[in-house]
Amino acid sequence: MTTDPDLHAIPQAESLRSRLLPRDIFSVGTVGLRSRKLRTGLTATGIAIGIAALVATMGISSSSRADLTNKLDALGTNRLQVQAGASFQPGSTPTLGNDSVVMIRRITPVEYASGITTVSATVRRTQYVSATETGGISVQATDSDLAATLGAKVRNGRFLSTADIALPAIVLGAGAATTLGITSLAHDPLVFVSGTWFSVVGILDQAPLFPNLDTAAFIGLPIAEKLFKTGVAPSSVFVVTQPNQISAVTAVLPATANPQSPGEVQVSNPSDVIKAKQAADDTLTALLLGLGGVALLVGGIGIANVMVISVLERRTEIGVRRALGATKGHVRSQFLVEAMLLSALGGVLGVLLGIGITAGYAAIQGITFSMPVIAGAIGLGAAIIVGAVAGISPAGRAARLSPADAIRPA
Repeated sequence: MTTDPDLHAIPQAESLRSRLLPRDIFSVGTVGLRSRKLRTGLTATGIAIGIAALVATMGISSSSRADLTNKLDALGTNRLQVQAGASFQPGSTPTLGNDSVVMIRRITPVEYASGITTVSATVRRTQYVSATETGGISVQATDSDLAATLGAKVRNGRFLSTADIALPAIVLGAGAATTLGITSLAHDPLVFVSGTWFSVVGILDQAPLFPNLDTAAFIGLPIAEKLFKTGVAPSSVFVVTQPNQISAVTAVLPATANPQSPGEVQVSNPSDVIKAKQAADDTLTALLLGLGGVALLVGGIGIANVMVISVLERRTEIGVRRALGATKGHVRSQFLVEAMLLSALGGVLGVLLGIGITAGYAAIQGITFSMPVIAGAIGLGAAIIVGAVAGISPAGRAARLSPADAIRPA
């Protein structure tokens, strides 16, 4: 008995089953997107808005944090401010000791210490303006090393020198210069300080750590004592200490500045204010992320709605494919991939839009541009997940259509 070799060539039932390769799934999944371009664009825009909101929020937050880090690195977190606090004795005004600056400088980890003393005087451009029209400018008496202690940068001119502090010379903070309308030292501007003309020798840049000093005008302590009978006890003392000794120095400053009543002395770290502002910004960031999530949810609902309509419109196509051997899994995969591709398209557009918004915001605000790579990954991943979730129900509905029902006229 011989065996027919052709019998071995008869394919098994498994080999006759319909198959759909990954590239074929991608191809059929883009049919609906390519045939309805306007609908695809509008639906993808809904997802793009949500993703752009998420990416831009993370980017702006990261840029603000990077800018804050740069500022703190430049200004230093090791600057402290010592001030007289509330008095425990009724009717008395708390003050720092006359020699508080000298005593603070003797603390070993302290690198710099400079004081300012509030002067009872007004600053005006002319002697004819009412004394009440000073624009909120305060006059502070100080020594020549204050700028180094504050880390202040001089925009124009110079800070008070050791010779200037005994002469009618004045340095204006950034806000004070703006109020007085002085933007340049080209014509040797003068200001009228309670009866005496002072020569403006310098204009400072803004001081992020000490914004209250932006509206101040600085003169030397010797000239303030001579003309305005200003006392030598400082109103505030600014301290620069070794970075690893901040806590230790903070603990001994009250007793050093006022040995008689250390409890009346307040010590603050101005950088903490900036950090607190960042904490508030983080809260706002969380809120904006929530709003972006809502926008993304709305976009997902839009995709689900569009996919349901697409299934209804393409009943005949589904029936023909089922009749030609496509399985329920093939149909389900087709519409699920279509929903994911639609959402991914919106995700890519949203990531690009979010990066553009962040870059524009950073340029307008003049801050460091920083976009974490994970923001783009999260944005695109979130879009694909939303698309998958939104496409599950319509894809299942398409797969459940029987060939006979699918090709039957509605």
